[in-house]
Amino acid sequence: MNTSLSTIGQIAITVSDVGKALAFYQEALGLNLLFSAGPELAFLDADGVRIMLSTPQGVGAVGCNSILYFKVSDIEAVYVAVVARGASKEREPQLAARMPDHDLWTGFIRDPDGNLMGLMEEKANGTP
Repeated sequence: MNTSLSTIGQIAITVSDVGKALAFYQEALGLNLLFSAGPELAFLDADGVRIMLSTPQGVGAVGCNSILYFKVSDIEAVYVAVVARGASKEREPQLAARMPDHDLWTGFIRDPDGNLMGLMEEKANGTP
């Protein structure tokens, strides 16, 4: 199994106002809206890479905590492997959202400078 990270699946961008940011990303940048999940979360398509617009979560600050999300095929094994190779644990993998055709799992790690990175896996519905 490959435990290296190479494919970006999603980039989270922290904004002060999702509606205003969504208008900019759609109108100025020409990105297509995939879906919104309430007033504080929207997802756009950038040629197959999801761009997530979100208000600050937890201790985040606008413009200071964008997150790279890496697609993986076995999130639990990859999480353990990258932590063993020096990443700091932030949050172990867990179910983030149930979608019509898959379950989205995410886990989080930090690099030596404290930058947050996400791991994401789209599992078949009901797969642990």
